[in-house]
Parts: sequence; C-alpha cells; structure tokens
Amino acid sequence: MIRVGYGGAMRAVGFRFRRFVWSDLGYLAAVGLAAAAFVWADCTTLLGPSGRAGGLTRLPGTMCSSHLADRPRTSTTIISSAALVGHPGRRLTAMLVEFPPNAYSPSHHHEAAVFVYVLKGTIRSQLQGEPAKVLGSGDSFHEPEGSIHLFAENTSETEPALVLAVFVHDEGARLVVYH
Repeated sequence: MIRVGYGGAMRAVGFRFRRFVWSDLGYLAAVGLAAAAFVWADCTTLLGPSGRAGGLTRLPGTMCSSHLADRPRTSTTIISSAALVGHPGRRLTAMLVEFPPNAYSPSHHHEAAVFVYVLKGTIRSQLQGEPAKVLGSGDSFHEPEGSIHLFAENTSETEPALVLAVFVHDEGARLVVYH
C-alpha cells in the first residue's frame, strides 16, 4: 500500500512537473521571441529595412551590429603596382590589408578581380550569395570583379591579422568602394 501510494504520488508529481515545465518553457519561449522581435525592430529602426545606415551593417548571425561603429577598421598599404604587359590599360596591384585585433571592414566591392591570401591570423569573410567563411594563415579566396564583399573581420580580439590582396584592374579603377 505504501508502494502504490508512493508510485501514485510520483506519477501525480511527475504529471504536474511535466505540465509545469512545458507551460513554463512555452512562457519563456514567448517572452524570448517577443524580446528578440523588439531588438530586431529596434535594429530595423536604427539601420533601416536594408540593414545598413551610416556604415553599420546587420551581419548574418547577429541581431544588430550597431556596435561595429566602435570596432577598429582595417588599414591598407599598396606595396606594388605595374602595368600588365600585353594588356593596354590594365594593371596588377598588390595591397597589404592590416586587421588590428577585433577589426572590421564593412560592405564594399572592388572595380577589379581580387585574389586574397591570408598571411597571418584568422579572418571571417562573406561574399554576397555565399556563406561566411573563416580563413586562417595560408588560406585564400577569389572575388570576381564587382562582387559584393558583405564584410571581413578579424576573429581575434587580441591578435592582428594580415592579408595580401592582389587586384587585376583597369587603369584608374577604384580598388575599394564602400557601401
């Protein structure tokens, strides 16, 4: 009789517990979704429906990236540029792109085809229509002329990253055009 009472009590408590957990989880989920919708709406107000304003961009995987304005930017140094023999009006230009710790480069495109090689550190980068990629020292990728580079960032908050970008372009082309 004690055993049956104990089992019955456990079943009753178990039933109440399951009902409590599911209703509690449902409540928490509703509150969480409402909070997410509020934050997203606030980002849309701040950034506009395109997700961009004042150089700020909504990144994939983030709710709102208005904090990007506070992040360090990349710096560039052209290390070589030469006319392409046999291709009048075309040039080959090599550029170092330095990513200080936590640096971010916003949406841009190039009036050139670009080959990018990571010399040091790790960056995260995304071209429009492709998933974001994490690239480390020795990794490379190609950007066709005019493709939209949604962002590039240093994944480390303590170590710099260094990238070599090699452009094939028309004479007078803008190598980086920020959106």
